[in-house]
Amino acid sequence: MKTLVVLDGNSIINRAFYALPAMTNSKAIPTGAVYGFTNMLFKIVNDIKPNYIAAAFDRKAPTFRHIEYKEYKAGRKKMPDELRVQMEPAKKLLEAFNIGIYEIDGYEADDIIGTIARKFEGEELKVIIITGDKDSLQLISENTNIYLTKKGTTDIEVCDINYLKEKFDLDAKGFIELKGLMGDKSDNIPGVPGVGEKTALKLLHQYKTIEGVYENIEAVSGKKLKENLINHREDAFLSKKLSEIDCNVPLEFNLEDMDFKGYNSDKVEKIFIELEFKSLLGKISQKIESTYEDEVVLSGIKTYTSIDDVIESVKSSGFLSVVPKKSKGEILGIIINEGYFIPSGDIYKLKDVFEDTNISKYTYGGKEVYTYILKLGISMNSLKFDAEIAAYLINPSESKYDIKSIINRYANVSGLSRYEDDSEEVLVSLIENLKGIKENMLEEIKSKGMEILFEEVEMPLVETLASMEYLGFKVNKEKLDELGKVIVSDIEKLTKDIYSMVGEEFNINSPKQLGVILFEKMDLPVIKKTKTGYSTDAEVLDELSGKHEIISKIIQFRQLSKLNSTYIEGLKSCIQDDEKIHSSFNQTITTTGRISSTEPNLQNIPIKLEMGRQIRKAFVPSDSDYVIMAADYSQIELRILAHISEDENLIYAFNNNQDIHTRTASEVFSVPMEEVTNIQRSNAKAVNFGIVYGLSDFGLSKDLKITRKEAKQYIDNYFARYQGVKTYLDNTIETAKTQGYVKTLINRVRYIPEISSSNRNVRMYGERLAMNTPIQGTAADIIKIAMVNVYARLKNEKFRSKLILQVHDELILEVHKDELEKMKLLVEEEMKNTLKLSVPLEISMNFGENWYEAK
Repeated sequence: MKTLVVLDGNSIINRAFYALPAMTNSKAIPTGAVYGFTNMLFKIVNDIKPNYIAAAFDRKAPTFRHIEYKEYKAGRKKMPDELRVQMEPAKKLLEAFNIGIYEIDGYEADDIIGTIARKFEGEELKVIIITGDKDSLQLISENTNIYLTKKGTTDIEVCDINYLKEKFDLDAKGFIELKGLMGDKSDNIPGVPGVGEKTALKLLHQYKTIEGVYENIEAVSGKKLKENLINHREDAFLSKKLSEIDCNVPLEFNLEDMDFKGYNSDKVEKIFIELEFKSLLGKISQKIESTYEDEVVLSGIKTYTSIDDVIESVKSSGFLSVVPKKSKGEILGIIINEGYFIPSGDIYKLKDVFEDTNISKYTYGGKEVYTYILKLGISMNSLKFDAEIAAYLINPSESKYDIKSIINRYANVSGLSRYEDDSEEVLVSLIENLKGIKENMLEEIKSKGMEILFEEVEMPLVETLASMEYLGFKVNKEKLDELGKVIVSDIEKLTKDIYSMVGEEFNINSPKQLGVILFEKMDLPVIKKTKTGYSTDAEVLDELSGKHEIISKIIQFRQLSKLNSTYIEGLKSCIQDDEKIHSSFNQTITTTGRISSTEPNLQNIPIKLEMGRQIRKAFVPSDSDYVIMAADYSQIELRILAHISEDENLIYAFNNNQDIHTRTASEVFSVPMEEVTNIQRSNAKAVNFGIVYGLSDFGLSKDLKITRKEAKQYIDNYFARYQGVKTYLDNTIETAKTQGYVKTLINRVRYIPEISSSNRNVRMYGERLAMNTPIQGTAADIIKIAMVNVYARLKNEKFRSKLILQVHDELILEVHKDELEKMKLLVEEEMKNTLKLSVPLEISMNFGENWYEAK
């Protein structure tokens, strides 16, 4: 039996819009609804495998129902602009899927759907209607089922004749009678006042139809009900008429036009790239035959008989394009100019080419290549361009910067969807087009004013990070074992204490069991619930602090358990044969420009707990000739805020070496600086660091455990004293609303589409991003400049000391003992002179036999 699927276009895209978080592409165009709609199309194609598909849409023009009843759908919220602009892309996507679109003035999508279903349903053809609108249940028949979307677009409830019987004990026509009696608030269909679903079903089970109800009106029990039915007889019949789907829409429908032979993979790919649906590119089936007129068949890798000939070709061209070929994360070799594959065993033969300063290097994933060749004793000079980093700078909000979308956008090559991301064809296409891609990407970078950022910060940083990954950080495993034993002992003691307080043993790690203990057995106040029971998350435990001593024990238990699993056992598993941990430093992950560390994350080792800080004792120099040096910027974000806001009070405080938190406390609490208490300074510190994150009076009141009134007074006093900061924050928000983006001091761009959202919470989040990004992003730029400059001097001046780690605003070096004094001067000079600000950049610097002592 063949299948015809009919889509309720408006319903599906509307549900997708409200179910998914706000999404936009790099042009700040909303895309979330289309994304959800697309996932539904894939689910239909892959799961149902229909023979025929059609899609119905509403039009703006009034329908016959509006003419019959002027209040029809009155008061319904207008379609948000963010959804309206996605209707056209959704229809284009349907066209790429070869799905016909049906719409007509005077009728709703329901009417079109009903007409199609009644025209084609039968023993030879099964009809499936996909919608989120329960009105369509009246169309159920032996050969027509409703797939009702719930909670978005991919959670579906199948509704057939049995469903109607079990759910309502009605047939399909009875559902129209039901809507007539109870009405429909969403469509402003009146129904009979006081008659809800339960009452309407009771009446219909007795009297079958609305006509039957009124024929037996005297037998209806309940004085008020009978009175309402009598007084609103016309409303009941009008509601029934408005609710009934018209299955005679004057449109021509031919089953041949709905024949589904598969989507046009190339057209779908083009739309995905335009909308920046990178995660969906892999869903495009490779099996469906392409019908794209300009289909491109890509070439594979080239082999060589003499690598010397390849080297000569590279030298004569004056550039070397490089992309790694990997399998399961391991580099098998590299692909270079003209698509030649150089296996890992031959890469060392390219040493002269890599190190030749006259040969420009263009890469994708350049850091991976650089780290790899460092192990072979090779450097890469004149690295001019990396496509992944360029794509990141152009739009730092992407989740990844895949090769296929870069090729399509900057080399205008289509037809890649049939190939895997890391296939030889795609890699070779990148290599063959990399020179042109470079020109196009650099032109866009230049148009955004980011050429200095790209050429003098991000590209030199590739070598710096590769060196840090290659060098690694030595770890004393015995020290970790020792700390682990202490932590495990403390965990066992805490476990016994908790069991003793409760009077029974239970799984402390189980939120469900812990919830029962805390909120049922111990009768502590319930803070919040989840779908599975009581919440026992960190926020809940924080609110319960002080109500029972068991809470502090549980908090300690969790902290120590995480320390043991993540930072003791986790770090031990990452120690390599050279007794070092070689973390990966990621340049294209964060939207603010900060570098991230993974496998393992060395930037996240806890420092608030003393036991967490103790872990740093295990990080030691490579040998006894070296010590660890830590150099940390002092209050860098507040200093950047002073410069950008041009606030006279902030600038004065920093230029006169005043303690900024004491100064702020003095301003906010109207007391002389010498009389500021520790509590006042601590509260002022919370305001100082929170203000550029859009700190609210509610947030501050929670942080400081004070009333919202007090918190508001603190913030008001702050802005009264630091008016330049207030002006800067307000202006930044307005600029972001106008431009759609904000910039750092050296023009790093971050797009903030959230700031134009009609959703208040999303919009406020966008405002917080706008306020903070220029500050946090500039701090990221500064530490990167410092890293690049420190690394360059260490290399060029041939010091034995090495830069081995970066953690937020801190640089970690392994310093040879003979170079201690020189390193103090070099690091201080480079870190203080990154950017010229109106206030000085200050650093603190410490040395030690391990990382803990250096802090």
